[in-house]
Amino acid sequence: MLKTLNDVIDFIEDNLTNDIRIEDVAQYIGESDYHFRKIFQYISGMPLSEYIKKRKLARANHDLVDGQSVTDTAFKYGYQSVDGFTRAFKSWSGYLPSEAHKDKIIISFPKLSFYIDVNGGENMEVHIRELPAFTIAGVKKRVPMQFEGVNQAIVELAESITDEQKAEMHRLKSMKPKQVINASYEADEKFLKEEGDLTHAIGVLTTETDISPILDTVDVGAHTWAVFPNEGPFPSTLQNTMARTYSEWLPSSDYEVVDAPSFSFTNMDDEKENYAYSEIWIPVKERQRS
Repeated sequence: MLKTLNDVIDFIEDNLTNDIRIEDVAQYIGESDYHFRKIFQYISGMPLSEYIKKRKLARANHDLVDGQSVTDTAFKYGYQSVDGFTRAFKSWSGYLPSEAHKDKIIISFPKLSFYIDVNGGENMEVHIRELPAFTIAGVKKRVPMQFEGVNQAIVELAESITDEQKAEMHRLKSMKPKQVINASYEADEKFLKEEGDLTHAIGVLTTETDISPILDTVDVGAHTWAVFPNEGPFPSTLQNTMARTYSEWLPSSDYEVVDAPSFSFTNMDDEKENYAYSEIWIPVKERQRS
C-alpha cells in the first residue's frame, strides 16, 4: 500500500492540468474507490479531492509568479471561469491571483510523500468473522464528527432512548454480538477534519422482521467483518484502535473496507473509572490481487 500511495501522488502530479476524477485514481491503482478514499484520508489527514485541489492551486501559484496571466492559469488548471479560479485561489492562499502575479507571492503546499515511520512495535489483535444480513434496530441521527473525547451529540442521542425503546431492543437482540452497539456510516467527505457530519445509530443487531415503529432501522447486508478487541481507558483506547485499523492494519492486510456501517460496543468496568472492554467491527472483503 505504501508504494501504491506514492504511485498515486505521482499520477496526480503528472495530471494536474487534467480533470482528475477520484474514480480514475482508484482505477489507476486497481483499488475500489471507497476503500482507497478511506485509507488516503486516514493516512494523509485530508480527503483526496482536497489534496488534488490544493496541489492544482499550488502549481497555479508558481505559474502566476513565473509570469503567466490569471486568465491563462485559470483555464490551464480546469477552472471554467476566472471568477471561480479567483475565489478558490483567495480561499486557499488568502491572496488574489493578481496579487500573487504582481507581488511574486508563493504559498507552499508540497506534494505528499509516504514513508514508514517506525516508533516501536505494538501488537494489534484482529478476528475475521462472517455475519448474515441483519438489521440494526434502535435510534439514529446525524451528528458532528469528533475523533477525540466524548461526543456530546451521541451522549444526547443515548439519553433520548426511552424505556419502551430499550425493552423493544432487548426483545430483538437475536445475534452476536448480543450487545447494544454504536454504528457509524454515511460520513461527509471532510470527516477527518471534524468539519462534517455522519449518521450515528445506537441499537442492536437482529434478524427479526417484526420490529416496532418506535425504533429506527438500518439494513446491513451479509459481509465479512474484521473485529478489533481493545481494553483500556475509555474512550481514548477505542478511538486510538479505530485510527490504527485504517492507518496501520488495513494498508498492510489482504482486506479492504466496504461501504457499509461499521459498529462497536463497549462494556464499562465497574471497578475501574473510565476503563472498558470494547470491540470494533469493520466490514471488509478480500482484496483482489492482479
